[in-house]
Amino acid sequence: MSKLLTGWGVRILIIAIIGVGAFLLRDRLSSNAGDLTVGDCFDDPGSVTEVSDVQHHPCAEAHSGEVIYTGKMSGDNGSYPADDVILDFVTTNCLPAFASYTGQEYDGQTLDVGYFHPTPDGWSSGDRDVICYAVRIDGTSTTGSLKQAGQ
Repeated sequence: MSKLLTGWGVRILIIAIIGVGAFLLRDRLSSNAGDLTVGDCFDDPGSVTEVSDVQHHPCAEAHSGEVIYTGKMSGDNGSYPADDVILDFVTTNCLPAFASYTGQEYDGQTLDVGYFHPTPDGWSSGDRDVICYAVRIDGTSTTGSLKQAGQ
């Protein structure tokens, strides 16, 4: 009987260690781009057309993107929005969020706004999530958060 309990105890301990490790290393793990939240720092995938995973980083370490806004578009599953509809959503929601998050008006000089939006397949399955992030125009990494002081 004690061997059985010892075996289960070891298994539970291993699972607990893995869980705690995953929690503590969350900022360093690659994960689904759809799981990003405001304030998360990650490596911008650049010109990749379909992004599923991104590499997270603590904002104190070098990174190229920082999430400034998450929101949901509206629409039915049957009609995927045209590019100009997506761009209108980004302009209406992400540019004000950029100013609120960074404390600077968007001017397109040093920082730009990138965004992830649903694919047609994702849209037809009910995905409406749009994730906007700040990125340096020159593509270089930054260290530290872009969030304005006092927020």
